[in-house]
Amino acid sequence: MKKIVVALVGLVAFYHAHVVADNFDYDAFVKAYYQAQVATQQPDATKEDLEYYLSFLTEDVGNQHFPNAPDDSREPDGKALMRKGMSRYLGVHTEYKAELISYEVGYNAVVIKHKFAARGKRADGSEFSYAKTALDVLELEAGKVAIMRRYSK
Repeated sequence: MKKIVVALVGLVAFYHAHVVADNFDYDAFVKAYYQAQVATQQPDATKEDLEYYLSFLTEDVGNQHFPNAPDDSREPDGKALMRKGMSRYLGVHTEYKAELISYEVGYNAVVIKHKFAARGKRADGSEFSYAKTALDVLELEAGKVAIMRRYSK
């Protein structure tokens, strides 16, 4: 009897996960996620902008971002590590422009193609600028980003 109850609970949980996934609004998610990400790069980006962006991530998010973060392993404090790393760069851009080129969605996955360009000043006063086209691959879990991989040139 115990095995039947465990099996039924598992089946209900499995069914619920599929219904939630089938009803997930990928389009709304991509637009909100992308806008939140772009807001963190603006010259006037705030800690509130960063926290809003982080709200899209699981606590144990894995982040692969070549060449600086080549490992996509999920860490128990992945979101905290992202917060720490991204906090150092808040407000360093003097200009930032971004454009969402396209996106594709699949079951619990999103691929975002976008381009961005920035200018700014480092802590030592030196200036920098860059322009890139990137492909972000996001794996979702319960409606949040669990693993992100950025490929850019």
